[in-house]
Parts: sequence; structure tokens; C-alpha cells
Amino acid sequence: MTDTAQQRIKQDIEANPVMLFMKGDADFPQCGFSARVVQILQHLGVPFKTENVLADPAIRQGIKDFSNWPTIPQLYVKGEFIGGCDIVTEMYQSGELQNLFKEKNIPCNAPA
Repeated sequence: MTDTAQQRIKQDIEANPVMLFMKGDADFPQCGFSARVVQILQHLGVPFKTENVLADPAIRQGIKDFSNWPTIPQLYVKGEFIGGCDIVTEMYQSGELQNLFKEKNIPCNAPA
């Protein structure tokens, strides 16, 4: 991984309270797992930023190295790595994700 990719990833995570590294973007997800995480965040009304890992191979590999997590999508909340699609889905279904957003003072529409 290049230092530039590492720096961009770190800046994105630090600059955006909810940051999703995904295949495609929120308007046009390029895989079902990315689409599911976007749907959950949109359903909760959570403001988030996305980075399309397909647009830059250095970022695609870099985020895996950064988090030591092998799959995309990857969700970060206030700088903390939360997980991929399965973890985000489980947390959403249990109400844990909504509680996390409330704890971190991130706007969230759904009741926890």
C-alpha cells in the first residue's frame, strides 16, 4: 500500500463521522453487500460519505490493509472501524447500530 493511499484513507475517516468504503457509490452501488449497507444507513437517515474502492486500486487494497479486514464494504463511525455488511446488518437488526449512532451524537431517524 502506498503512503498516499494510507493518508487519503486516514483523512477520509477523520474528516467524515460516518465513512463507508464500498464498491460503487451511494447512488449506484456495484455489489449487493455495499448496497445493503447503504440501504441501512439511508433508512436510518444517517449522513455518510462514501469512497468507491473500484475507482482506485491503491485505495481498494489500502483499506483492507488499514483495517486488517479482507472484505469490502467497510464502515467507520467517528474513526472507529465497525465492520462489513454482515456485522452492520446484525447490529442494525439488534438495534445496536442505532444505539451507536446516538452514543456518538450522529443524527439517526430510527428508534433504537
